Amino acid sequence: MSAQKKDKNPYKICTWQPESECVGCALADNLKCRFNRGDLIHFMGLFIMFALPSFIGVILGGWGWYLLGWFAFSMFFFYVWESYILCRHCPYYAEEDKTLHCIANYGVYKLWKYAPQPMNRSERIQLFIGFLILIGYPFPFMLVSGQYLFALIAFWAAVMFFWTLRKDTCSQCVNFSCPLNTVPKERVDAYLQLNPVMRDAWKRDAEENQIS
Repeated sequence: MSAQKKDKNPYKICTWQPESECVGCALADNLKCRFNRGDLIHFMGLFIMFALPSFIGVILGGWGWYLLGWFAFSMFFFYVWESYILCRHCPYYAEEDKTLHCIANYGVYKLWKYAPQPMNRSERIQLFIGFLILIGYPFPFMLVSGQYLFALIAFWAAVMFFWTLRKDTCSQCVNFSCPLNTVPKERVDAYLQLNPVMRDAWKRDAEENQIS
Protein backbone atom coordinates (compact mmCIF):
# COMPACT_ATOMS: atom_id res chain seq x y z
CA MET A 1 0.00 0.00 0.00
CA SER A 2 1.37 3.41 -0.96
CA ALA A 3 2.00 6.22 1.51
CA GLN A 4 -0.81 8.19 -0.11
CA LYS A 5 -3.24 5.34 0.43
CA LYS A 6 -2.17 5.01 4.06
CA ASP A 7 -2.74 8.73 4.59
CA LYS A 8 -6.26 8.33 3.21
CA ASN A 9 -7.01 5.53 5.68
CA PRO A 10 -5.54 6.49 9.08
CA TYR A 11 -7.96 4.26 11.02
CA LYS A 12 -7.21 1.22 8.82
CA ILE A 13 -10.90 0.80 7.98
CA CYS A 14 -11.35 -1.96 5.41
CA THR A 15 -13.92 0.11 3.51
CA TRP A 16 -11.04 2.40 2.46
CA GLN A 17 -8.41 -0.21 1.74
CA PRO A 18 -7.60 -1.03 -1.91
CA GLU A 19 -10.36 -3.06 -3.49
CA SER A 20 -7.87 -5.78 -4.37
CA GLU A 21 -7.57 -6.57 -0.64
CA CYS A 22 -11.30 -7.31 -0.46
CA VAL A 23 -11.14 -10.22 -2.90
CA GLY A 24 -12.63 -13.29 -1.26
CA CYS A 25 -14.20 -11.38 1.64
CA ALA A 26 -17.43 -13.10 2.68
CA LEU A 27 -19.01 -9.74 3.52
CA ALA A 28 -18.49 -8.20 0.09
CA ASP A 29 -21.83 -9.42 -1.28
CA ASN A 30 -23.78 -8.73 1.92
CA LEU A 31 -22.72 -5.21 2.91
CA LYS A 32 -22.56 -1.89 1.09
CA CYS A 33 -19.07 -1.48 2.46
CA ARG A 34 -17.54 0.23 -0.58
CA PHE A 35 -18.73 3.31 -2.44
CA ASN A 36 -20.96 2.52 -5.39
CA ARG A 37 -22.34 5.33 -7.54
CA GLY A 38 -25.45 3.28 -8.29
CA ASP A 39 -26.32 3.17 -4.57
CA LEU A 40 -25.96 6.95 -4.36
CA ILE A 41 -28.19 7.50 -7.41
CA HIS A 42 -30.76 5.12 -5.92
CA PHE A 43 -30.82 7.09 -2.66
CA MET A 44 -31.06 10.45 -4.39
CA GLY A 45 -33.79 9.22 -6.71
CA LEU A 46 -35.91 8.07 -3.78
CA PHE A 47 -35.58 11.43 -2.06
CA ILE A 48 -36.37 13.39 -5.24
CA MET A 49 -39.60 11.40 -5.61
CA PHE A 50 -40.66 12.93 -2.27
CA ALA A 51 -39.13 16.38 -2.71
CA LEU A 52 -40.54 17.11 -6.18
CA PRO A 53 -44.28 16.87 -5.37
CA SER A 54 -43.57 18.73 -2.12
CA PHE A 55 -41.97 21.62 -4.02
CA ILE A 56 -44.81 21.74 -6.54
CA GLY A 57 -47.51 21.58 -3.87
CA VAL A 58 -45.99 24.35 -1.75
CA ILE A 59 -45.45 26.62 -4.78
CA LEU A 60 -48.96 26.06 -6.16
CA GLY A 61 -50.31 26.78 -2.71
CA GLY A 62 -48.71 30.23 -2.75
CA TRP A 63 -46.06 29.50 -0.13
CA GLY A 64 -43.09 29.24 -2.46
CA TRP A 65 -40.87 31.65 -0.55
CA TYR A 66 -41.13 29.42 2.51
CA LEU A 67 -39.19 26.78 0.63
CA LEU A 68 -36.13 28.89 1.46
CA GLY A 69 -36.68 27.90 5.08
CA TRP A 70 -36.79 24.24 4.06
CA PHE A 71 -33.59 24.66 2.05
CA ALA A 72 -31.85 26.40 4.97
CA PHE A 73 -32.86 23.67 7.42
CA SER A 74 -31.79 20.97 4.95
CA MET A 75 -28.33 22.51 4.67
CA PHE A 76 -28.04 22.75 8.45
CA PHE A 77 -29.35 19.21 8.94
CA PHE A 78 -27.17 17.46 6.37
CA TYR A 79 -23.98 19.47 6.84
CA VAL A 80 -24.02 20.10 10.59
CA TRP A 81 -26.61 18.23 12.68
CA GLU A 82 -26.93 14.85 10.93
CA SER A 83 -23.24 14.94 10.09
CA TYR A 84 -22.49 15.08 13.82
CA ILE A 85 -25.06 12.68 15.25
CA LEU A 86 -24.98 10.07 12.45
CA CYS A 87 -22.36 10.44 9.74
CA ARG A 88 -19.25 10.82 11.91
CA HIS A 89 -19.89 7.34 13.36
CA CYS A 90 -19.87 5.73 9.90
CA PRO A 91 -16.83 3.93 8.39
CA TYR A 92 -17.24 6.05 5.26
CA TYR A 93 -16.48 9.12 7.40
CA ALA A 94 -13.12 7.60 8.41
CA GLU A 95 -11.53 8.47 5.07
CA GLU A 96 -8.92 11.21 5.42
CA ASP A 97 -10.60 13.76 3.17
CA LYS A 98 -12.37 17.08 3.64
CA THR A 99 -15.60 15.83 2.06
CA LEU A 100 -17.67 12.72 2.66
CA HIS A 101 -17.77 10.07 -0.06
CA CYS A 102 -20.64 7.74 0.78
CA ILE A 103 -23.82 6.23 -0.64
CA ALA A 104 -26.16 8.83 0.88
CA ASN A 105 -24.68 12.18 1.98
CA TYR A 106 -22.02 12.36 -0.70
CA GLY A 107 -20.16 15.67 -0.85
CA VAL A 108 -20.94 16.86 2.69
CA TYR A 109 -18.05 18.88 4.13
CA LYS A 110 -16.60 17.19 7.20
CA LEU A 111 -16.82 19.51 10.17
CA TRP A 112 -16.22 16.79 12.74
CA LYS A 113 -13.66 14.14 13.60
CA TYR A 114 -14.45 10.50 12.89
CA ALA A 115 -15.99 8.80 15.94
CA PRO A 116 -15.70 4.98 15.68
CA GLN A 117 -17.98 4.32 18.66
CA PRO A 118 -21.72 3.70 18.05
CA MET A 119 -24.34 6.43 18.25
CA ASN A 120 -25.68 7.04 21.75
CA ARG A 121 -29.35 7.21 22.72
CA SER A 122 -29.50 10.99 22.53
CA GLU A 123 -28.11 10.97 18.99
CA ARG A 124 -30.65 8.35 17.88
CA ILE A 125 -33.52 10.41 19.29
CA GLN A 126 -32.15 13.56 17.65
CA LEU A 127 -31.97 11.75 14.31
CA PHE A 128 -35.68 10.93 14.42
CA ILE A 129 -36.47 14.53 15.39
CA GLY A 130 -34.38 15.80 12.48
CA PHE A 131 -36.11 13.43 10.05
CA LEU A 132 -39.51 14.54 11.35
CA ILE A 133 -38.70 18.21 10.73
CA LEU A 134 -37.07 17.57 7.35
CA ILE A 135 -39.89 15.40 5.98
CA GLY A 136 -42.73 17.19 7.74
CA TYR A 137 -41.80 20.77 6.82
CA PRO A 138 -43.77 21.12 3.54
CA PHE A 139 -46.98 19.42 4.67
CA PRO A 140 -48.54 22.27 6.72
CA PHE A 141 -48.17 24.64 3.75
CA MET A 142 -49.76 22.15 1.35
CA LEU A 143 -52.62 21.31 3.70
CA VAL A 144 -53.41 24.93 4.62
CA SER A 145 -53.56 25.89 0.93
CA GLY A 146 -55.67 22.89 -0.04
CA GLN A 147 -53.02 21.08 -2.08
CA TYR A 148 -54.27 17.73 -0.83
CA LEU A 149 -53.32 15.72 -3.91
CA PHE A 150 -49.68 16.81 -3.79
CA ALA A 151 -49.65 16.30 -0.03
CA LEU A 152 -50.93 12.75 -0.53
CA ILE A 153 -48.36 12.03 -3.25
CA ALA A 154 -45.56 13.46 -1.11
CA PHE A 155 -46.71 11.48 1.93
CA TRP A 156 -46.80 8.24 -0.06
CA ALA A 157 -43.36 9.01 -1.54
CA ALA A 158 -41.99 9.62 1.98
CA VAL A 159 -43.39 6.27 3.15
CA MET A 160 -41.86 4.52 0.13
CA PHE A 161 -38.56 6.35 0.70
CA PHE A 162 -38.15 4.98 4.20
CA TRP A 163 -39.60 1.55 3.37
CA THR A 164 -37.29 1.08 0.38
CA LEU A 165 -34.36 2.52 2.31
CA ARG A 166 -34.88 0.02 5.13
CA LYS A 167 -35.31 -2.86 2.70
CA ASP A 168 -32.51 -2.18 0.21
CA THR A 169 -29.97 0.04 1.96
CA CYS A 170 -30.30 -0.16 5.75
CA SER A 171 -30.18 -3.96 5.54
CA GLN A 172 -26.61 -3.69 4.18
CA CYS A 173 -25.36 -0.35 5.50
CA VAL A 174 -22.12 -0.27 7.53
CA ASN A 175 -23.32 2.55 9.79
CA PHE A 176 -24.54 -0.15 12.16
CA SER A 177 -25.67 1.98 15.11
CA CYS A 178 -28.14 4.02 13.06
CA PRO A 179 -31.64 3.25 14.43
CA LEU A 180 -32.80 2.38 10.90
CA ASN A 181 -30.02 -0.18 10.39
CA THR A 182 -31.15 -3.81 10.05
CA VAL A 183 -27.87 -5.63 9.35
CA PRO A 184 -27.85 -9.01 11.18
CA LYS A 185 -25.63 -9.08 14.28
CA GLU A 186 -23.35 -11.79 12.93
CA ARG A 187 -22.44 -9.57 9.96
CA VAL A 188 -21.91 -6.58 12.25
CA ASP A 189 -19.58 -8.65 14.41
CA ALA A 190 -17.71 -9.96 11.37
CA TYR A 191 -17.15 -6.43 10.05
CA LEU A 192 -16.01 -5.21 13.45
CA GLN A 193 -13.48 -8.05 13.64
CA LEU A 194 -11.96 -6.78 10.41
CA ASN A 195 -11.72 -3.24 11.83
CA PRO A 196 -9.98 -3.16 15.25
CA VAL A 197 -10.43 0.61 15.75
CA MET A 198 -14.21 0.23 15.47
CA ARG A 199 -14.26 -3.06 17.38
CA ASP A 200 -12.39 -1.61 20.36
CA ALA A 201 -14.54 1.55 20.39
CA TRP A 202 -17.73 -0.52 20.35
CA LYS A 203 -16.37 -2.74 23.13
CA ARG A 204 -15.50 0.25 25.32
CA ASP A 205 -18.92 1.74 24.69
CA ALA A 206 -20.66 -1.50 25.70
CA GLU A 207 -18.57 -1.75 28.88
CA GLU A 208 -19.29 1.88 29.83
CA ASN A 209 -23.02 1.36 29.30
CA GLN A 210 -22.97 -1.73 31.51
CA ILE A 211 -21.25 0.21 34.29
CA SER A 212 -23.69 3.12 34.04
